Amino acid sequence: MANIKQQKKRILVAKRQRLENLRYRSQIKTYFRRLSESVNGGDAEKVTSEHTTLVRLIDKAAARNALHANTAARKKSRAAALVARGPQEVTTRRRGRAARS
Repeated sequence: MANIKQQKKRILVAKRQRLENLRYRSQIKTYFRRLSESVNGGDAEKVTSEHTTLVRLIDKAAARNALHANTAARKKSRAAALVARGPQEVTTRRRGRAARS
């Protein structure tokens, strides 16, 4: 624990900033999941609104240094690729031994 008054203040500020950054990152994950669900749902209007919201949120997070600029660019690129690719068939992989015929 810090002994100096200013360092005690900085600890509080850092804690507050860390929580705000966590909020941004969590929201981005949530909106990315919503975007993928709406893409698989096929509703074009909802896809565009979700994509716009996600990109704006990523830009805000990058501007506030909650995300590194390259990370923000990568996430935006993946979101755009998801929208361009369109609905995908949901497949699950089984772990373990191969199925026998």
